[in-house]
Amino acid sequence: MKKVLAFLTVFGLLSVAMPTLAQEEAATEDTTTAVAAAEETAPEMDVVEAAEEPVGIHKVIKGKFIEGGAGFMGIVVLCLIFGLALAIERIVYLNLSKTNTKKLLEAVEEALNTGGVEAALEVCRNTRGPVASIFYQGLSRMEEGIDVVEKTVTSYGSVQMGLLEKGLSWISLFISIAPSLGFMGTVIGMISAFDMIQAAGDISATIVAGGIKVALLTTVTGLIVATILQVFYNYIVSLIDAAVNDMEDSSISLLDIIVKYNAKQN
Repeated sequence: MKKVLAFLTVFGLLSVAMPTLAQEEAATEDTTTAVAAAEETAPEMDVVEAAEEPVGIHKVIKGKFIEGGAGFMGIVVLCLIFGLALAIERIVYLNLSKTNTKKLLEAVEEALNTGGVEAALEVCRNTRGPVASIFYQGLSRMEEGIDVVEKTVTSYGSVQMGLLEKGLSWISLFISIAPSLGFMGTVIGMISAFDMIQAAGDISATIVAGGIKVALLTTVTGLIVATILQVFYNYIVSLIDAAVNDMEDSSISLLDIIVKYNAKQN
């Protein structure tokens, strides 16, 4: 009887403990499954986050440059580099050539009235810019008469204008040649695309679209280069026009000053 009671007691304890152990095992399995799922999902989330990261503009430009072909794309970029170098040099030169003509005319007139021609020439020598150079050439011919001074000022003004326009022809050349090289690259790219179609033996939309896209990249690059250089070219031309107008107005004022000076001397 005691053995039967002991067996029933052990059986009851086991029946109570088994559900608890089963619940603990189930909880453990659920935790393990969740951890494994998290570990498997983490790389996928990293991949999604990496894909969502914005790509730098320099990487995009580099990729398009490689797709377009280093040959023609490199030549077009060289046109941009050389054109910008010439444009920046002209802009710096023209800005340094600017002169306060009103102040210079007042200084020349005062020097003429107080110290004569040599004093006026000294003022021109110490002043930077094409206007001062024109004044110097005109004042150095004062003894030969007002007509000679006028011809000298006009002739030397043309020389200074040529110096101001130096390099513009090269910038204009790069503006013209950049789109031409781009179109040439496009034509060559289209020929390559047709060769690929011929080799494949079938017209594939993928082959056609890819070949045309690569071919048009050179044209886009050439047009961008030409547009950038055209903006700089027009700005330089505006600076030159302003400088030429300044030279012409100041030359007329110089002739008036010389006429007044000669009248006083006589």
